[in-house]
Amino acid sequence: MERGNNTKCLHLENDEDCNHYGAISYPIYQTATYAHPCVGQSTGYDYSRLQNPTREHLEKYVAQLEGGKEAFALATGMAAITLLFEIFNPGDHIIAEADLYGGSIRLFDNVSRKNGYDFTFLNCAGEDIEKYIKENTKAIYLETPTNPMMNVSDIVAVAKIAKKHNLILIVDNTFLSPYFQNPLKLGADVVIHSGTKFLGGHNDTLAGFIVSDNEAVIEKLRFLIKTTGAGLAPFDSWLMLRGIKTLGVRMERAEKNALEIAKWLKKQKHVTKVYYPGLPEHPGYEVMKNQAKGFGSMITFNMDSDANALKILKEVKLIKFAESLGGVETLITYPTTQTHADVPEEIRLKNGITGSTLRLSTGIEDVDDLIAEFEEVFAQLQ
Repeated sequence: MERGNNTKCLHLENDEDCNHYGAISYPIYQTATYAHPCVGQSTGYDYSRLQNPTREHLEKYVAQLEGGKEAFALATGMAAITLLFEIFNPGDHIIAEADLYGGSIRLFDNVSRKNGYDFTFLNCAGEDIEKYIKENTKAIYLETPTNPMMNVSDIVAVAKIAKKHNLILIVDNTFLSPYFQNPLKLGADVVIHSGTKFLGGHNDTLAGFIVSDNEAVIEKLRFLIKTTGAGLAPFDSWLMLRGIKTLGVRMERAEKNALEIAKWLKKQKHVTKVYYPGLPEHPGYEVMKNQAKGFGSMITFNMDSDANALKILKEVKLIKFAESLGGVETLITYPTTQTHADVPEEIRLKNGITGSTLRLSTGIEDVDDLIAEFEEVFAQLQ
């Protein structure tokens, strides 16, 4: 019988790494290099850029959670995307979701295009993807739900298109984490995570992950990670292991809080729109019910004026005005000047990001305290 997700966060199903004096917390192997018994023999580890026991243990956990054959732990989420895109060649075409995290768009526009890649950005939840496939198309890149407008793509449907045209389907699963959504099981070839967010969960370390069950992709990534040297350091790997232990309970509590806050926001006269896929009126609600185990804790909402949006950011105290997401603390973000500052204004506006748009990452505080703070702040709006 397959173990439950909470158990998978705490125990490896095939844990051969048991010779550590009974330590429950996996050791930090803070070493750069390893001694060899003799020429031609190895302990299994040669140099920590290639592999480190702590990082390897973490990678096994993330692969287990996503249902992948192998995972790769990188220094940041952006390092993970950058490494993955090294599997492509100049002249390759990639279809990508238009409403991506701003850092991904910045990477694609300023680095990947320079390296000879061609991109077509679409609303993958609503447009006909097949219409844009070319002879040189190699991959489809999704976020679902998207950052920040919470668009939901049907992974199964897109996976069928990818398989039909022999394309690699890549899904950024940061917003839901492997606790709520497993794109590989829905037909994706590669999953990306900013581990900094929900997997780490404490806003105290940076990390990124690539997970795949595609042997050809895995083989390329094994070579690339040792060649480019962006593997996650031992101490950060240990912090990620610690964070993953509570992934399930954090995700469930934060989701519960998010639904209560989304319902509260809907009733406020100064809020013009709430984007949360856990609300039945959200266009992606039914798709999410079918492909995910939960709706997550990310909410985006529009205020009736830029001034009121800025007033909220100035007045919140318990809720922190900060970039990032996925930690135990509730954070509120202003996409226009933070996560999507480098996205051209016309594209931001086309995607629905305006000066009145706010993004909330709901934490695990008592929800009554969060709503009480919002009530106090909203009472000051005009």
